[in-house]
Amino acid sequence: MDTRHPYSDLTPDRVLNAVESTGLPCDGRLIALNSYENRVYQVGIAEREPVVAKFYRPGRWSDEAILEEHAFTAELAERDIPAVAPLAAHGRTLQRFEGFRFAVYPRRPGRAPELEDPAILEWMGRFLGRIHAVGAVRPFLWRGALTVESLGDEPLAFLLEGGFLPPDLELPFRTIAQQVLRLVRAGFAAAGEMRAIRLHGDCHPGNVLWTEQGPHFVDFDDCRMGPAVQDLWMLLSGERDTMGRQLAHIMKGYRRFHDFDPRELRVLEALRALRMIHYAGWLAKRWDDPAFPANFPWFNTQRYWQDQILALREQAAALEEPPLVLA
Repeated sequence: MDTRHPYSDLTPDRVLNAVESTGLPCDGRLIALNSYENRVYQVGIAEREPVVAKFYRPGRWSDEAILEEHAFTAELAERDIPAVAPLAAHGRTLQRFEGFRFAVYPRRPGRAPELEDPAILEWMGRFLGRIHAVGAVRPFLWRGALTVESLGDEPLAFLLEGGFLPPDLELPFRTIAQQVLRLVRAGFAAAGEMRAIRLHGDCHPGNVLWTEQGPHFVDFDDCRMGPAVQDLWMLLSGERDTMGRQLAHIMKGYRRFHDFDPRELRVLEALRALRMIHYAGWLAKRWDDPAFPANFPWFNTQRYWQDQILALREQAAALEEPPLVLA
């Protein structure tokens, strides 16, 4: 029985040959970029700018779901919204080579945005408002939605059933995680029915490349249907008053292009809580990938689970506070 991980066969030669199969003449330069869910490389091209090749994790998304991601980023780019869309070759954006599915993107340099700057927060808000205005036009059909079940219940069950927790910490972790999920559901119930739109889905600062011309939004691999606040809350940090000021700056730009339902603020901390549980479950589900133990050695240690229990207790307290209020 072959127990190797599928990415074990993604050798440097195979990466270069795959890119060359699209008609691009590689010059041999290859740099692995910081990505773990997929494998992403900067590939040198003869007498041209390098490109970025993204090799999709086998079995995660269907072809239809990947093509929806590509279509969404192309739709944004066509409206001069700085989302990095894949390049077409042979009349398609989703490529295949020796068992792998991949896409090739133009390389976009940049740095992390300085979110302490109110002007940059407003700038981010303008582009997120434009993204959401496009995202609201039609739904995704294949990519699913952000739900408490997919982000909370399922990863928690995987962690508990998979034996990842030390025996002495399993009950405390289970207890606080279940308490958090009850509070999450209460937050969603209090918010009522919210409009679900197409989202970036994972709009943390690492997925925004900043230049003098403003932001470029990259890595739409987690784009889903969900409430608009999912693309906003990861830009907020610090104490409650600080987050309120940050949100006000974002909204100053956002509302120029798209309406925002303030009821969604009732689920801001609920979404943060779901991400905490989902992230632990994601690490556990990928633990058979050799890249994960090598790059996340602190996961699944006694200290890690102790810290997670403490963080979830703190998040439970945050969930019981009143929601942020828009100025």
